[in-house]
Amino acid sequence: MPQCQLYLISPADVSGAFADRLARAIDAADPAMPVAAFQLRLKGLDQHACARAAEPLQAICAARDVAFIVNDDVSLAKRLGADGVHLGQGDGSPREARAVLGPEAQIGVTCHASRHLAMEAGDAGADYIAFGSFYPSSTKTSEHRPELDLLEWWHGLMEIPCVAIGGITPGNCRPLVEAGTDFLAVSASVWTNVDGLDEAAAVQAFAAAVRQDRPD
Repeated sequence: MPQCQLYLISPADVSGAFADRLARAIDAADPAMPVAAFQLRLKGLDQHACARAAEPLQAICAARDVAFIVNDDVSLAKRLGADGVHLGQGDGSPREARAVLGPEAQIGVTCHASRHLAMEAGDAGADYIAFGSFYPSSTKTSEHRPELDLLEWWHGLMEIPCVAIGGITPGNCRPLVEAGTDFLAVSASVWTNVDGLDEAAAVQAFAAAVRQDRPD
């Protein structure tokens, strides 16, 4: 299994040609760093609109064995038959989500920069926890700025995977991988043509940046 994988997060607008862009991004991934998951994160839309937007994207993920995760909304994840849900600190507990979505659902929890919150999430049955924002992010503002030693601590102590999130680019991701993150959650660096890279080139640039094996 690859030592670190990509976790794509949707931009705010997934209309128009975005489905084709998502397919290109997933298909361009290097086997050394594949796309493991895609999170649908749409704010300000009602559930019916989110469900319509999700349909083509979910089909693309299913055809490519990429987990389709819904941000925040357990009921939407249930309605879609999504692979899982990602919970913020105010979105309920993993136990509650598990009761609704079932034993096979992948449930992630945002834990900011807190070891305590991460331990609590793990004890409550989270399948993965997310730390961040490691770098300033144009996608979501955060007052939390964890240090690399948080990833090192979690990697050395826990078997539950962790996700690093927040302002991650091909140029700054290497230290996170070396510190032990299992997944890099990325959004703007893939979808907004940073440094002139389209989504396929951006995904390939992440793989190139971390191609060397990370230390155990």
